Amino acid sequence: MKLTVNSNNINANLILHWLSLLLICTLTACGGSDSNSDAEIADETQETVTTPNDNSGDDNTGGDSGDDSDGSGADDEGADSTDGVLCDYVNSTYNESESVYNTSNAEWSCEGGERLLEANGIPDHDVGTFPNANNPNMIFEQDISANFSLTPVETNTATVLGGPRGTLGYVLNGVKIDDSTAGTCDDSGNNCSLVGNEGNWNIEALGQSNFNFGTDDNNAHVQPGGEYHYHGMPEGFIELQQGGNDKMTLIGWAADGFPIYARYGYSDANDASSELKAIQGSYQLVTTVSESRPSTEIYPLGTFAQDWEYIAGFGDLDECNGRVGVTPEFPNGIYHYYATDSYPYFQRCVKGEV
Repeated sequence: MKLTVNSNNINANLILHWLSLLLICTLTACGGSDSNSDAEIADETQETVTTPNDNSGDDNTGGDSGDDSDGSGADDEGADSTDGVLCDYVNSTYNESESVYNTSNAEWSCEGGERLLEANGIPDHDVGTFPNANNPNMIFEQDISANFSLTPVETNTATVLGGPRGTLGYVLNGVKIDDSTAGTCDDSGNNCSLVGNEGNWNIEALGQSNFNFGTDDNNAHVQPGGEYHYHGMPEGFIELQQGGNDKMTLIGWAADGFPIYARYGYSDANDASSELKAIQGSYQLVTTVSESRPSTEIYPLGTFAQDWEYIAGFGDLDECNGRVGVTPEFPNGIYHYYATDSYPYFQRCVKGEV
């Protein structure tokens, strides 16, 4: 093939080319601070490849959000996303228990970076008899509206909650978790009351036999305002969720936005293929009894909250009954809490920002 080149056309084309560049530079301020750098221009010539993030929160796997504002490709330190996990949990169940005869309503949703709860506090499972000889309160509807972060951040600080200090969390059915009591004894042990919070020694609702708070088989009872609430393992709800030793069962959300599981977890916190076991708290009875404590002959160790001390490594969990590990909903791992059969039964504090 023969190629013929016309030099006159080349010269004319070169002139037109340089005139075009001059005009472009005049209009766009070539080399100015608002123009693209050489590196940016080079980047624009490269093929853009987007790798899907399986844990973006668009499905039900949960996990890390993958949202990195600095463009580094790494998640913000300590941040997890729970978006996409139980964001459409709705329950409306008529409870035929004689102490209830009412509909349990609970609706969870996720929007604006928050997990929202609207509920009436009525349990959705069988309950004991209320009022009873040791708990004189009837169950009444509550107006519950709560919000939790969808990107909880674990900290090194344990924030104690419960009672007047704030709600620890809610089970999915909208029933509150509140494991401490207002019962106390003075140092002599002669003056004790199940209400008032006036003594130095805080009486436990569970795990002791000296005082009866009228709890039912769900480790729950009713506050004076009619609010049914859990002090420990919500057995009836776990049964409804078909929880057992063959799976981890997510039962609620803590005040800091981290999930709460019931009883069973992986024996290796970071291995979902490891066997499930009953998770144990890391508290044990004190070995040195305070001289100001009421007599242990009358009130055995375990009667008061002050009888327990946290021993790191004694059990599976930290001081807030939580740990970092993988779960069915969060296969990449997340900080999460447990309801346990051992003290403290539910978390008494939270490790996330509140």
